[in-house]
Amino acid sequence: MAEKSNENILGAVAYLLGFITGIVLLLVEQKSKFVRFHAMQSTILFGGFFIVNLVLSILIPILGALVGMLLSLAMFILWIVLMWKAFNGETYKVPYVGEFAEKQLAKLGK
Repeated sequence: MAEKSNENILGAVAYLLGFITGIVLLLVEQKSKFVRFHAMQSTILFGGFFIVNLVLSILIPILGALVGMLLSLAMFILWIVLMWKAFNGETYKVPYVGEFAEKQLAKLGK
């Protein structure tokens, strides 16, 4: 039982600092498929968001900032939901991103 709750905590931590904690956990955690899934999903989702937000801000400064604020609000809500679901032991897949994360983990073979 203690092992499972530790996995749940690490699954939630995968989202804590977005793609940063996702990458760290992908490098550190080698056994738990649950933790690795959440780490990969966090890396792809929040890494992609970071890049999109950066590109929008550079290419379309004013409109990009407005769109970025709306996206940030949506990502904040998603961030809370994903941490909560991982903490409760759920393997919630964000549409498209979750499937892509699983395929990437399968390619890594771990």
